[in-house]
Amino acid sequence: MAPQKLIIDTDPGVDDAMAILFACAHPELELVGLTSIFGNVTVDVATRNALVLTELAKTNVPVAEGAAGPLVQTPRPVAAEVHGAEGFGHVPPITPVGTPDGRSAAEFICDMVSAHPGEIVLCPIGPLTNLADALKRDPAIASKVKSVTVMGGSVWAGGNATPHAEANIWQDPHAAEDVFAASWPITLVGLDVTHDVICTNAQFADLAKAAPTHGGFLNEISQFYFRFHDEANGFLGCYMHDPSAVISILHPELFTSTQHPVKVVLEGEEAGRTLISEESRRPAIDVCHAVDAEGVKQIFLSTIAAAG
Repeated sequence: MAPQKLIIDTDPGVDDAMAILFACAHPELELVGLTSIFGNVTVDVATRNALVLTELAKTNVPVAEGAAGPLVQTPRPVAAEVHGAEGFGHVPPITPVGTPDGRSAAEFICDMVSAHPGEIVLCPIGPLTNLADALKRDPAIASKVKSVTVMGGSVWAGGNATPHAEANIWQDPHAAEDVFAASWPITLVGLDVTHDVICTNAQFADLAKAAPTHGGFLNEISQFYFRFHDEANGFLGCYMHDPSAVISILHPELFTSTQHPVKVVLEGEEAGRTLISEESRRPAIDVCHAVDAEGVKQIFLSTIAAAG
C-alpha cells in the first residue's frame, strides 16, 4: 500500500515539531507539504521553523507561508510562555538553508488537493485560517480531499487558552466555524483525548539516547515545554496534542469518536468554545472522546527512536 499523502498546517511550536518529525520518520506517511500559520509564534517564525524541521529530517518537503492573522478578530498574543519566544523553547533561532514555496498556504493547499483528488489528508495543528482561506479560494476542495484531521477544540474537557476554549480555535474562531460548517470529512482530535496522552521528561531523555538527531532535538526543545507543564499542571512532561492528531490518521482504531455537528462561539468571554450544534443542516464530524493513550505514546516513541 502506498504511503498516505499528508499536508500539515502548522505553527511550530514544540509539539508541532514532534508531529512533523514523526510524520517525516513514519514509512506509512508521505508528507507532501507544510503550510505555516500564526499561533504559537508569528507566521514568519512558523515558516522558518517549518523549514528547519524539514532540513533536520533531510526531507525535500515544500513549505508555503500562510496567514499572518485571524479572519475577523484582533490577533491574540503568541504563546511564548508555552513554546518560547522563537517556538523551540530556549533554543535560539536557527536559520534554514531553504526558502518557502512561492505560493500562499491557501494556494498551495488548493493546488495539491486538486492535483491529487481523493488522496490527501489535511492535518491542521494550529489555527484554521489557512483552511478557511483555501475553502474561499476553491470551495471544490471540500469534495477533493480524502479527509481533514483537526488538532483543536474541546467539546467536553474545557479549554486551555481560556476556561472555555482550546488555543487553536481561540486564535481564530471565525475560521474554525467556516471549516466545521463545510461539507468535508472532518475528525476532531481535541483536548477531550489529547489531555490523556502524556509523555514524560524521562521518556524524552531516552529518545535522545536512542535517536540523537530527531530525539535529541525534540528533547532539547521540550525542556522549556516540560517546565511550563510542571508549573501549570504539576507534572514534568507534556500533553502530546499535535502528534496524537497525526497518529490518529494512521491508527484510527486507537481513538473512539461519535458524530456530531459542531459550532464555534465567535465572540465574548466564551469565544473559541466548540459546542455540539442542534442545526440539522450542519454536517456532522467525528469528535474523538476516548483514546488508547498508551498505544499512541508507544507508536510515537518507537517511530522517533527508529529514526536515528
